[in-house]
Amino acid sequence: MNKRSVIYLFLVILIALTGCETNYLPKPKGYNRLDLPDHSYQNLPDTLPYTFEFSKHAKLLSDTSWISEKDWVEIYYPNLRANIHITYKRVNNDTALLKEYFSDSYTLTSKHQIKAYAIDDIIMTSPFGKTFSIAELDGQVPSQFQFVCTDSVRHFLRGALYFDTKINNDSLRPAIDYMKIDVLQMMNTLQWNEDYKFQ
Repeated sequence: MNKRSVIYLFLVILIALTGCETNYLPKPKGYNRLDLPDHSYQNLPDTLPYTFEFSKHAKLLSDTSWISEKDWVEIYYPNLRANIHITYKRVNNDTALLKEYFSDSYTLTSKHQIKAYAIDDIIMTSPFGKTFSIAELDGQVPSQFQFVCTDSVRHFLRGALYFDTKINNDSLRPAIDYMKIDVLQMMNTLQWNEDYKFQ
């Protein structure tokens, strides 16, 4: 083998060895794509002591909690695995009872302080003159948005938004923002059903 053939063979082997080297980069973690439908609404049936508009993309379900009451409902979004839990209680012009309801609501919200980065309290008045106390929670919390409304005499209503998923809330941000629009629509259209017959 002549000198030129040896150099040529050496170059081929060198190119082959360096050409086979690969730098492996891990594939970045992907997130589920959320297809968010346009907002459209329907009226709540008049079989409850309150009424509001809720999404046509949601199902109205009876409450499934262990202390379920007939005037409590769940508004479930199957595509987002989201749920707005609505609880309702009568005040009966009882100031002590009203304070108890507010205390319970505050306790339920404050339980999220362990994982919440921040809890922003906001007061809002709807076009129908209803005043809402809103708690917006940031962080890896199970409930990102909660609200309370009362007329201080007869009605007390509380709502809480939940997602049934283990996906981090920063990845859920588009769905949370979408749901907040629907919750605000519910709040802006809330009316008490004064013809409702309590049993």
